[in-house]
Amino acid sequence: MQVIHHGGKNTVTGSCHELRSGSVSILIDCGLFQGKDARPLDIDFPIKHISALVVTHAHIDHIGRIPWLLAAGFQGPIYCTPATAELIPIMLEDGLKLQLGLNQGQRNRVLELLRRRMKPVDYNQWFRISSKSSKSSKRNDKKREASKEALLVRFNPAGHILGSAYVEVKLPNNEIVVFSGDLGPMNTPLIPDPVSPPRADYLFIESTYGDKTHQSVAERGERLMAVIQRSLRDGGVIIIPAFSVGRTQELLFDIEQLIHKAQITQHIPIILDSPMAKKVTKSYRRYKKLWGKEAKQRLQAHRHPLAFKQCIVVDSYRDHRAIVNRLASTGEAAIVVAASGMCEGGRVMDYLKALLPDKRSDVIFAGYQAQGTLGRQIQSGAETVEIDDEWVTVNSQIHTLSGYSAHADKADLLRFIEGIERKPKQIHLIHGEEEAKQELYQTLTQLYHHQERNQARNQDRNQDFNQARQQEKQDLGTKRKPQDDASQGLQDLVEIIR
Repeated sequence: MQVIHHGGKNTVTGSCHELRSGSVSILIDCGLFQGKDARPLDIDFPIKHISALVVTHAHIDHIGRIPWLLAAGFQGPIYCTPATAELIPIMLEDGLKLQLGLNQGQRNRVLELLRRRMKPVDYNQWFRISSKSSKSSKRNDKKREASKEALLVRFNPAGHILGSAYVEVKLPNNEIVVFSGDLGPMNTPLIPDPVSPPRADYLFIESTYGDKTHQSVAERGERLMAVIQRSLRDGGVIIIPAFSVGRTQELLFDIEQLIHKAQITQHIPIILDSPMAKKVTKSYRRYKKLWGKEAKQRLQAHRHPLAFKQCIVVDSYRDHRAIVNRLASTGEAAIVVAASGMCEGGRVMDYLKALLPDKRSDVIFAGYQAQGTLGRQIQSGAETVEIDDEWVTVNSQIHTLSGYSAHADKADLLRFIEGIERKPKQIHLIHGEEEAKQELYQTLTQLYHHQERNQARNQDRNQDFNQARQQEKQDLGTKRKPQDDASQGLQDLVEIIR
């Protein structure tokens, strides 16, 4: 067994891991690099031998390069949970439009190809992935041999966002490899908690917040209420940059609770200004069976936590501009939830540009802000920031609510690891910045003491991103030449499926 990290080993974005076992190779995620880690979109590693893509969840840093994978010639199935299969096209459509300028017809053709490739599989169901050669072989002996090398894969709830999963891979020797994807925190009301697998011989686990302790759900609600009430007294606008998947829905869920308890006046508008978040929220409502206990209890009480009366959904860009101008000119109070979560585009940019100079306004960061993003600059206390080629003064009050993170914190990660009944032979820390990984590593080594110290080392026997390049040339022949122009690769794909 061999694992090669094409992204997301030493970064929080760009997750893409390749597992090789015998003649079978699979990819776990194919995400976009963002912020300081941004790099060309081309697929710069060989893919002819890849049997399948397995997707943990629908965040763009785990799925953003799938169209480029298709453009590079990948023809295998894409496995994910049913909810993730519904969310992936929603998440990718904007990128096809904004990054490549594809028209509606071209986008539809790419997304239709994507839908045909996707193979939804429910949680807790084992499915088989065989080598590419076994599918094309007509000889029974080769098929039998390939069957012995097949991998068994299973999705388990990860508690991160709707449809998110960690992945168990059973090797031919019956060892289990677990890829955590993104694990969610404990005790969130909308999505159930992740449950540790009974066994993980090799655990590849995220470490995004391996050095942090989040606020509890109760604390985050109290903090949200305090910020909202203070801002309302000042008559300002509250801007909440939010990821369209997960964070937006959790915020609406908590705001509905504050309204229900009369802790927010029933007259203040709650503005949801994100076309993508609107679509995603509909998907959340369709998959109520995946909600957590508290969320289901609200439904039984005939409440609508994601579709309440005060929530105003903005559709057209014209309406969006009208609301921005009105809030900037009148000083009316409002709560605005808008994408993108890291302030790297989307409609939130117009709100920030118009309202950051107003000392009555507040900005609440309820999600991770990667280094190099506008969100991180504002969060870190920048006095001025550049938006649309203009320098904007930051007079707003800036707040960070860590309890809204969809990622497990240090205690949650340790709980997940300690919950594995048959302890891992190796633990590999991925998907994290160096400080977070180092603190989690040190805590794990202390927990496991001398005889188990090697389990927590972040020095795996597998090749790292750069070493893999040289080995791939030897193992797989001449490396595929990346597209000189990423957009040309997608245009070629559009022509192929026309």
